[in-house]
Amino acid sequence: MPIILAPINTKLTIVKILVDEKTKKHLESLGITINSEIIVLSNQNGSTICQVKEGRLALDSNISRHILVA
Repeated sequence: MPIILAPINTKLTIVKILVDEKTKKHLESLGITINSEIIVLSNQNGSTICQVKEGRLALDSNISRHILVA
């Protein structure tokens, strides 16, 4: 399921990232990689706030729709 539809405060695993190579490299530098764990903290107005490792990230709706989690 896309991360924009994921339940809040649940540990999830990223299974697929459906973006272009430039964006994928940027996400990897932020810690968003396949098989990494992520927790959705908030999901409002299309923006998703996630916890990746020890940091928090805000993702806009365009990116959130293309990150698939399980």
